[in-house]
Amino acid sequence: MVRFRPNVAALITRSDGQLLICERWKNPGAWQFPQGGVDAGESSKAALYREVREEIGLKPKHYEVISSKEGYRYLYPEEVRAKKARKHGCHGQEQVYYLCRLREGAPEVDVDQDPPEFENFRWIEPEEFDLKWLPDFKREVYRQVLKDFFGVKL
Repeated sequence: MVRFRPNVAALITRSDGQLLICERWKNPGAWQFPQGGVDAGESSKAALYREVREEIGLKPKHYEVISSKEGYRYLYPEEVRAKKARKHGCHGQEQVYYLCRLREGAPEVDVDQDPPEFENFRWIEPEEFDLKWLPDFKREVYRQVLKDFFGVKL
């Protein structure tokens, strides 16, 4: 039986509509949205707040959740699956995506966290996202998310 690890991801936008992307630590050119697993007994919204704070230093008071959509799934490729199955007992992830807007006066994103998840960040127009920044197994989910939340067709 295929098991999916619960996961949340944050689509953080500014008032000008630009979208936050973050470059993976020690993986140049690998850009993605802040995301992470949902701990046992934790709600997906609580996981969102925790992951955003842990990965980019923003507290819930710094942004507003506008909407969410769940059911995005991907399987890990074979070379990753055994390692992840040992670590989490799962073969892939099922994600809830949250569209969030920074509040006026929010501090700048801070990727200098311990332990680090990201090395850099930048703001882009949603249609500027390049699926080549992702591993193949995540591309279809990102394609669907960008279409669902921003009407972008990649």
